[in-house]
Amino acid sequence: MLADQQFLRIPGPSPIPPSVHLAMGNTMIGHRDVEAKSLIEQLRPRLKPIFGTKEEVLILTGSGTAALEMAVVNAVEPGDEVLILVTGSFGDRFAKICQAYGINVHRLDMAWGEAIDTRIVETYLQQNPTLKAVFATYCETSTGVLNPVKELANVVRHHSEALFIVDGVSCVGAVPVQMDNWGIDILVTGSQKAFMLPAGLAFAAASARAWKRIEENNTPRFYLDMKKYRDNINNNTTPFTPALSLLFGLKQVLQLLEKEGLENVFARHKLMMQMTRSAFKAHHINLLTTDESASPTVTAVKPTDFQVEELRKTLKNEFHLSIAGGQQQLKGKIFRIGHMGYCSPADVLQTISIIEMALIRIGKPLELGKGVEAAQKTYLS
Repeated sequence: MLADQQFLRIPGPSPIPPSVHLAMGNTMIGHRDVEAKSLIEQLRPRLKPIFGTKEEVLILTGSGTAALEMAVVNAVEPGDEVLILVTGSFGDRFAKICQAYGINVHRLDMAWGEAIDTRIVETYLQQNPTLKAVFATYCETSTGVLNPVKELANVVRHHSEALFIVDGVSCVGAVPVQMDNWGIDILVTGSQKAFMLPAGLAFAAASARAWKRIEENNTPRFYLDMKKYRDNINNNTTPFTPALSLLFGLKQVLQLLEKEGLENVFARHKLMMQMTRSAFKAHHINLLTTDESASPTVTAVKPTDFQVEELRKTLKNEFHLSIAGGQQQLKGKIFRIGHMGYCSPADVLQTISIIEMALIRIGKPLELGKGVEAAQKTYLS
């Protein structure tokens, strides 16, 4: 393999399109100059359709976790009771952030690999009417689960006064989301997943109902104060120094998404998920999630007859292909393949082909090409 050739198939950061690389190399400008204001003015309306909202989408220099913390510190106060719906590592992260701020955390934990059961949530809400917020993860990156946030939002709205707050970091931009129509109160995401950028930008949008709560919240905050970001975005600026190179890249990303069309973007991701899953099914290699709860952006595979880390090591050393391992209790038990953002069905075919060869290398008996053929048939059908 070529020394500088790398195949990145982890669930973030994701590959960056060449045109986005070029855009990020634009000459630097003053972040308070008219050119920067003009750039943000162009970005504002183009972010809204991706979130499915008429509200402003706030732009934050920081990681996806910064956006999670922003949602917590602005929406709830110390001592408030909240419900965290945990289906993996990043639902657990929401709980840890809340606990760090002295918030009274209730958890509903599902087995890792299973999506949230809305009936359980409905019952819990009826039994706990004092909850101030419900936190959920749209795509649980650690397990490849896509939680039913549309249905969850409906349950929360009908059975509680709680805000519904959603981590969309590893799927917004790759799956449908209608924040306003579904009843999501705060939705956040990051730049390094389906937005096809390096890490360093985060985005957050809030409903009118959420803004009322944010206005009433007296929890001290400075860098993560959503009111500051709202007031500044209305003037086409940010309260603190923006990551301008990433904003140059974001402008090009939005152009690529608009050219392809969001519905086509969503269909491409769904197709890549189906191709990946059909390939492993053809080899009778277990998948962690059901078809119904599988995410279009990441597939988790749970083998029983070969070592996950041996496969990952062979893929990296011999083929320069990076896939992700498991986290926490799934470490060493699963591997995860990212197929999001700058990724196409052709990339999936290449990835499956390389994985088949690596499996032969580590001693797993299989029929070469069988998974590729299954993925090809899925594409053609």
